[in-house]
Amino acid sequence: MGSFKIRGGTPLSGSILPQGAKNEALQVICAVLLTPEEVSIRNVPDILDVRRLVELLQGLGVIVKKESPQHYVFKAANIDTDYLYTDDFYKKATAIRGSVMILGPLLARFGKGYLPQPGGDKIGRRRLDTHFDSLQKLGAEFVYDQERKSYTVNAPRLTGSRMLLEEASVTGTANILMAAVLAKGRTTIFNAACEPYLVQLAKMLNRMGAKISGIGSNLLTIDGVEALVGTSHTLLADMIEVGSFIGLAAMTQSEITIKNVSLEDLGLIPVVFRRLGVRVVQQGSDILVPKHERYAIETFIDGSIMSIADAPWPGFTPDLISIVLVTAIQAKGSVLIHQKMFESRLFFVDKLIDMGARIILCDPHRATVIGLNHEYPLRGIRMSSPDIRAGVALLIAALSAQGTSIIENIEQIDRGYQDIDLRLQKLGADIQRL
Repeated sequence: MGSFKIRGGTPLSGSILPQGAKNEALQVICAVLLTPEEVSIRNVPDILDVRRLVELLQGLGVIVKKESPQHYVFKAANIDTDYLYTDDFYKKATAIRGSVMILGPLLARFGKGYLPQPGGDKIGRRRLDTHFDSLQKLGAEFVYDQERKSYTVNAPRLTGSRMLLEEASVTGTANILMAAVLAKGRTTIFNAACEPYLVQLAKMLNRMGAKISGIGSNLLTIDGVEALVGTSHTLLADMIEVGSFIGLAAMTQSEITIKNVSLEDLGLIPVVFRRLGVRVVQQGSDILVPKHERYAIETFIDGSIMSIADAPWPGFTPDLISIVLVTAIQAKGSVLIHQKMFESRLFFVDKLIDMGARIILCDPHRATVIGLNHEYPLRGIRMSSPDIRAGVALLIAALSAQGTSIIENIEQIDRGYQDIDLRLQKLGADIQRL
C-alpha cells in the first residue's frame, strides 16, 4: 500500500493541465465493444481505473494500441465471450465499478453478458436497479448467483422500449444508451442523466452511426440500427479535477492557472465556489484562480446560513462535495454541506477535525463547517484515503496544513487522478510518494 508524505503550509504557483475526464473515459472505452471497427480515443487519463478497464477489454479479445500516453486505438473485432466466465474476468471486474458498463454493449452486440458485483468507492450503497430494470425492459433476462454474487444475462434480441428511470443514474443511462443503439425499434429514456460525459458519449455513438436525439436533455430517443462503425473521439477536461484545483488554490492561498478549460463547460462549479468567496477568472482558453488571502462565505438573501447540496446535472456534482467542504474550512463564515446522493461520503471529516477544522457532522448526509478564516492553520497528521474524492480533499487539507502529513491508501487517489504528486510538485508542493 502506497502513501504520500506532505509538508504543507507553502503557497503554490504556476499552471496545471487537467487530465481527460475519468467518468467520460470509462463510458466511451466500454462503447468500443459496439463495433468491430477501430475506435481512436484521445486525451485518455493514465489512471488506475482506466488501466483496469483496458486490461478487462484486452482479456475479452479487444486489440489495444497505445499510440501515446493519452491516445488509444481499440479494435473489438474478435471478442471471446467465454472469457466472461473465467476467474481472471471475475477478479478484474470486481476491482472497478465501471465494469458494469460493458453489460449494455455486450448484450447489444452478442446477446449475452456476465457481471460480478462491481467494485469502486466505499461510499454507501450504490444501486444497480436502474441498469437492470431498464435492460430487462429491452428484453434482457437476469439470473443471480448468490454464492458468487454475480449476474448471468441473456438477450437474444433487444427490442426498443419506453422507460422512465427511477433515478437519473449516469452509468445507468450510459448502459441503457449503449444497449439501445443496436436494439430493434425505438427506445425512449425519460429522466435520463444529462451530464457532459453522457453528451460526449451520445455524440460519439452518433458518429458511429447511431440515431440518438435529445442529446443534453433528460429525454433521449434512440432508433436502433443494425451495426455501428469506427470513429475518433477526444475527451473533455475532467471537471472534477478542475474543481479540485480551484479548491487547492484557495486553501493554500495560491495563484494557479488551469489550462485549456472553459467556464461554460463547468456548469455550477464556478458558481458554488463563488458562494464560498473564491473567484475564478476566464483568461482566453484558461481559467485563473487568483491568490486569496481571505475569502468569505456568502449568506442567503434573507441572511440565513449558506447551504450547498449536490444534485443530478445540471445541479452541483456530488463528486465535488468533499472538495467544497474542505475549501470552506479556511473561509470566513459558516456553511451547511448537504451530501444528498450518497450516504457515507462525509465520514472522512473526522480526519479534518483531527487536523483542527471546525466541523459538526450532523448525520451521514450533512456537515456544518465553521470557517477558520486563515487565522488558525490546520496541522499535519497521519490519515488514510477512504475513496477518490475524499482522498484528494485530505490531500488539499495536508498541503494547506502546518507540519507533515502522511496519507495512506493512496491507491484510491490514483484511481482518479493521474500522476497527481508529480503535477503538484511542478506547482511547488512538497509531496513525496512512499
